[in-house]
Amino acid sequence: MALDKIDEAILEILLENSKLGNKEIALQVGLTITPTYERIKRLEKLGYIQSYTIKVDKEKLGKNLQVFCQVSLKEHNLELLQIFEKNVVDLPEVASCYHIAGDYDYALIIEVNGMSEYENFLKFKLAAIPYISNVQSSFVMSKIKE
Repeated sequence: MALDKIDEAILEILLENSKLGNKEIALQVGLTITPTYERIKRLEKLGYIQSYTIKVDKEKLGKNLQVFCQVSLKEHNLELLQIFEKNVVDLPEVASCYHIAGDYDYALIIEVNGMSEYENFLKFKLAAIPYISNVQSSFVMSKIKE
């Protein structure tokens, strides 16, 4: 289903601030509350809106270091991929995990308090996952756009 300009405006407003109520959104898109509510519910039902989230200050939560960690596995078969994925999703330091194509098999975003915590994560958690052959780490110096 194609979206019209009002649907697109509603999505943009919610992307900016998902905490806004239907009344505030209705005022911005030029509708009354009921049709705005019905459009939001339709966008949810159709899967355009999948969830509502918050943005937190990671430094205040003690996550002062973000690391892009690329991982290669020794072998490529379904069982080993599933073993890696099952293990990595249980690690609280892993904020995101992507199965990728290219020189590496997985890209992880790791969030920790500092370098010593990342070192412990590598030594005692990531290295404990079987069949990892190579890990490449890149450290975030500053965030330009999220």
